[in-house]
Amino acid sequence: MMTNGVVHANVFSIKDWVTPYKIAVLSLLYEMSTTKPMALLDRRRLNKLILPIQQGPDLTLEQFLKIVEECCLRMVNAVKLRLFLMADGELQDMEHFFTMLPNAFSDSEAFKTSVVGLFMRQMLLAYNKLSFSQVYKLYKSLQQYCRRGNQPELSAEDMELTSNEDPSADRIDKDELDTASLHQSESDETRGPLSQKQAEYFLARQAYLLKNDENKAMSPAKLQDELNNILKFNPDFAEAHYLSYLNSMRVQDIYISTHSLLHYFDRLILSGGEGKSNGDEGYGRSLRYAVLNLATLHCRFGHYQQADLALQESIRIAQEANDHVCLQHCLSWLYTLEQMKGSDSVVLTEDSVKIAAHFCLPYLASLGIQSLVQQGAKQGMPANKLLDALRGTDIMHWKQSLSELIEISLAQTTSIWRMYGKSTMARQQAQLLLNMNSLEPVNFGVQQNNTEAFAVTLCHLAELHAEQGLYAVVSDIMKHLKQQFPPHTQHAKLWMLCDLKIQFEKAMNDGKYHLADPHVTAISALNSTEGLYRKAQLLKALNQTTKASKILKQLQQRCEKSKNTEMIISYNYNKKSCVVCRMMLASAELHWDSATGFATAVPLLLQALALSRQHNLQSLTSETLLHLAFTQLMLGIPEQALVLVQDVLESVLAHGSLIDKGRALLLAARCHMALAGAAAQEHRLTAVHTLDEAAVYFSQLDCKERMRDIHYLQARLHHSLGNISQRNKCAMLFRLLDQELPSSGMTVVNRL
Repeated sequence: MMTNGVVHANVFSIKDWVTPYKIAVLSLLYEMSTTKPMALLDRRRLNKLILPIQQGPDLTLEQFLKIVEECCLRMVNAVKLRLFLMADGELQDMEHFFTMLPNAFSDSEAFKTSVVGLFMRQMLLAYNKLSFSQVYKLYKSLQQYCRRGNQPELSAEDMELTSNEDPSADRIDKDELDTASLHQSESDETRGPLSQKQAEYFLARQAYLLKNDENKAMSPAKLQDELNNILKFNPDFAEAHYLSYLNSMRVQDIYISTHSLLHYFDRLILSGGEGKSNGDEGYGRSLRYAVLNLATLHCRFGHYQQADLALQESIRIAQEANDHVCLQHCLSWLYTLEQMKGSDSVVLTEDSVKIAAHFCLPYLASLGIQSLVQQGAKQGMPANKLLDALRGTDIMHWKQSLSELIEISLAQTTSIWRMYGKSTMARQQAQLLLNMNSLEPVNFGVQQNNTEAFAVTLCHLAELHAEQGLYAVVSDIMKHLKQQFPPHTQHAKLWMLCDLKIQFEKAMNDGKYHLADPHVTAISALNSTEGLYRKAQLLKALNQTTKASKILKQLQQRCEKSKNTEMIISYNYNKKSCVVCRMMLASAELHWDSATGFATAVPLLLQALALSRQHNLQSLTSETLLHLAFTQLMLGIPEQALVLVQDVLESVLAHGSLIDKGRALLLAARCHMALAGAAAQEHRLTAVHTLDEAAVYFSQLDCKERMRDIHYLQARLHHSLGNISQRNKCAMLFRLLDQELPSSGMTVVNRL
């Protein structure tokens, strides 16, 4: 008698057996073959359904009929009638079905070598090899399958396709059948034990979905249950261990992910070693890549010391085996690890690109070039050089059909344009990526859109739309991001931070500082540097200048000490100059409100201007010039202030946000008002038109505090021009907003 261990080891060696689900599939194929007058669209849908239902795991009757109903409603009734005729009849009815099954395909399109023909012949062969007791058990399980709508619990021993009769097989004991039943998963994907083909199909499908569309894959808990069920009957199934590793990475479970990864390579080495320690095959190669994968795992969880040790071990083994490909992968991860630790890795990256090109490894060479572009952006290289480098790699990507690298390149280009202040070009590149058809073979109805490149691009689009006051569009984008990247997924942190920043900016623009305070706490949990900067902004708006100054000093010290600088603008590029420039601008604004006055803010602004120009940051350069112009205006130099505003106004109107456009126009109007003497009517009229334009931008953002300032200035201008009715109208609007809004120390006099 076979032991349980032998039975479990042989589950996957049984490639085909007859189950009630297979009988349901045969019934569908039989009805499709005998039903000649069928709509062309229905037949096409059913033909596309044949391969998945044959290769996929067994389904319940309810699930099976549901997917058939989606293709052809008429066929559902025929299949259901056929199954219940057998289940409600006698054993000879099922026997009669298998007897007439070959005749239905004799004159049809299903040839012996076709998918349908091979499947039918396998099932007939399997059925003919069953003993009488096994046929009877099959008939009973078919009755349970049809009446309960659930897959019956059958042991692999009952359905084993062997011509040898089991002397004890004639005993049909329900209690024995129950004790031999296999584990039933709670998942909708699989029920009971799987054959080798079904298990491979299931693992391939789930791995593809995890890579390309995680939402359509099974939930982490259900998938782990299924994998445990598969490993229960074949613990040496290496691919199941690897999928368990990928599934554990979804929920950041380092224990199970490490455990599964080590088990995967243990099984891989034991199954394919054959005593080879070197070369491209054998356990030597598996061992090298096992250690390399372990290093990447530690990199993912931020264990840099363990990752470095694993990389050094992998390099040593690869050098002993003279495996240049593995060495190149190790070098790629080595410079990636140095970047994650905040060290300078330009030399390592350049060496990696040269060696990868020498050994004809285009994927690794392109990754190295993209990494060099990212480091070049941090160092302030001109945009034309960075984009030329990316354009050169894009040609190779399209030739090699490397769609993943094409997506990364487009996302990088979006980030570069955004970082340099070209919002129009950033939107264009983002749309190119979102509208690009994937070059990957699309299976299971999946579009490749859950990669980091898509997440970064969508976050950029959300912020760009928020800057233009299109919050309804932002809501739609964030809704899509939350659906595509659930909170437990790898890239969910991107949209979480993006959403919080948008909500914070909106609350600040609306003057609702009590709503912005909780967002600061949430932002700090995701990005401590970003959180400190936002907290300083909030404290400054609340006139708590002393606390805001302390936080800015703390942020400056952190940036000076930490090599791994974090960025406040973009997602891909952690640019220290951006952080420093924004800290200088915030500090200058604090000087405006201090006793030292506006003069002490000039050195800071000039320093920030030099730094932003050095790193080609156009948006920050424009913002710094506006701060400098406002300082000059308050120091009594309106002519110079107006010249500065006019120099940057075109750039701000072309690429700036609504709040920046409104502030620039408001500042220009104030400069004209300061220049308007007793007879300078032209400046007053220009100021009126400029204020009207600024009011349009502020009204789109619903910035009531800014609108209050605009109405105050409009009332003064109309009074000086003698427009009494317009003056009274603007004064009334100012009065209404002043009564509605809480009193604040920030007025049009002391803020930009």
